[in-house]
Amino acid sequence: MKYDVLIIGGGPVGNYLATLLAGKLDVAVVEKKPSFGGKACTGIIGAESFEELGFPEEAVINELRGAVFYSKIQSFEIERKTPQAYVVDRKTLERELAKEAIKRGADYFMGTTFTGFRDGKARLQHLNEAFEIEAEFYVGADGVASTVAKEIGAKSEAEFLKGYEAEVVGNFRRDFTEVWVNRELNPEFFFWVAPVSDDTARVGTFGELEVFRRFLAGRGLKPTSIVEFKAGSVGLGWRKPWVSGNVALVGDAALQIKPTTAGGIVFGAICAHHLARAIIEGDLGSYERSCSAIRDQISFGLRVRKVFKGLSQEGIEEIFKVLGSEDAVETIEEYADFDDHLRTFRALAKKPRLLAALLKISPSIIRALL
Repeated sequence: MKYDVLIIGGGPVGNYLATLLAGKLDVAVVEKKPSFGGKACTGIIGAESFEELGFPEEAVINELRGAVFYSKIQSFEIERKTPQAYVVDRKTLERELAKEAIKRGADYFMGTTFTGFRDGKARLQHLNEAFEIEAEFYVGADGVASTVAKEIGAKSEAEFLKGYEAEVVGNFRRDFTEVWVNRELNPEFFFWVAPVSDDTARVGTFGELEVFRRFLAGRGLKPTSIVEFKAGSVGLGWRKPWVSGNVALVGDAALQIKPTTAGGIVFGAICAHHLARAIIEGDLGSYERSCSAIRDQISFGLRVRKVFKGLSQEGIEEIFKVLGSEDAVETIEEYADFDDHLRTFRALAKKPRLLAALLKISPSIIRALL
């Protein structure tokens, strides 16, 4: 079999890329799972990004218009009148994107594993059948533990974290997500509570499983109220190269992941647009250059991550005092973008009083972020 493009990995980004290319080129998608979904994924996507990228509305299961940020001893709230982010069902998102790609002419091979390249062809395994597909371009969209990345010799300079997430039954403020920052409880990451309804939320963190269990107890959520539990991993950093010959990486396979929140769908989808154009124009070399804005966001996020890991809980509390001030809350509510944290920081940095307050806490924080 021969195609113009073979996409290895049928997750959100791989399927999204297929929708961009199908109908223009002969496209095939290989997915090792027999069905979509199944991966640990909170699925929060900024409303602006969701609409600009044209994701399927069928995937939306909840709308969020605000967030409450908790430290160990204080909290503040960000609120807007209209939805600022959507909680999506990952399985529905993947399935609807795949359906659209198929309608545009893409071929899908489900339950099929990519095992490597041989003589310029992709070696595949479906049940007991081994076969090959030849393509002009190959795309690795096969996640953090990408087999395609290994095949092209891509190297990672990244921090890899194990994560845990559960859907828990309880009482929740449906249109507000919760972010809990307590380095004494979890020095690795924050905790999140993302409601999918009034009585169910996705609760998770990265770090140790026991830390996750302790947070559930502290939040008043019973382990016996969990209706779904998933574990996964994420890579925060760089994987190079994104392109080798006629093979490209995209999405989590390229570590196009926000280091601040570990979300990857939006960054991956934006890069998929650049990759689609590069493939159509026959110039993969332009792909990485076109993703410079995403690389800037990742670089900024890594600096934020470094600052976070260097802070004590006392330092976190001082920052909470600044960010919870009336001036900061007004600025965040006016300028914050769920998927563009660099834009949010720049808006805060333009406020002399806020900048002075942050400098007073630690000049190194501002130097690191700037």
